[in-house]
Amino acid sequence: MAGHSKFKNIMHRKGRADSVRSKLFSKLSREITVAAKMGLPDPAMNARLRLAVNNAKSESLPKDVIDRAIKKASGGDAESYDEIRYEGFGPGGVGVIVEALTDNRNRAAATVRSTFSKNGGNLGETGSVSFMWDRVGQIVYAPSAGSEETVMEAAIEAGADDVETDEDGHTVFAAFELLSDVATALEAALGPARSTNIVWRPRVLTPVTGDAVATLMKLIETLEDDDDVQHVYSNADISAEDLEKLAG
Repeated sequence: MAGHSKFKNIMHRKGRADSVRSKLFSKLSREITVAAKMGLPDPAMNARLRLAVNNAKSESLPKDVIDRAIKKASGGDAESYDEIRYEGFGPGGVGVIVEALTDNRNRAAATVRSTFSKNGGNLGETGSVSFMWDRVGQIVYAPSAGSEETVMEAAIEAGADDVETDEDGHTVFAAFELLSDVATALEAALGPARSTNIVWRPRVLTPVTGDAVATLMKLIETLEDDDDVQHVYSNADISAEDLEKLAG
């Protein structure tokens, strides 16, 4: 997983700050509206909404924008969004999972399919990739949360399954159904997390080298730039040398 997480961090450092921030705020707001619409509009009574609001706050989404997104869910003019998962293969046979929230299924499918085909990949059937992945809880902490040993001890005590630590921070994984309990215990021990999400975690990584690395990065960046797309996951394993070339 280390190669994958470093790859993602490098992509996010490549100078797209303003437009990325705007798109991120839009996607965070959409997730809040959908979560509020699917359950009660009170984060205390709606676990998905609570996750969405906490993640929005960790990304500095203004409080009035959060409140507006929740209120939008109860309004008669609120858009109806469909949750769709697309699965496919990128350059080098890398597995890619795309999660979308869209008000137009046909547009979303056409755009995702086109993006795959233009960037050395191909869209597969539902289940063609995800059977090799686990649906798990992911809690991310900044490096300042503590040493690797401190975070590992807190994670074990909280009932987590695994911890990955690198220069960008600590990523704690927990069983899907235990996420809320583990997150609460970790917050008591380490303070507020940077983010808490339910994610796809690959069981097996696929090595990618050479020119395929840049093509794969373009595929994932283009998908992430799509307004309908909320999350993109890959099981790419990229060498430190190729990562340095990307960052250069």
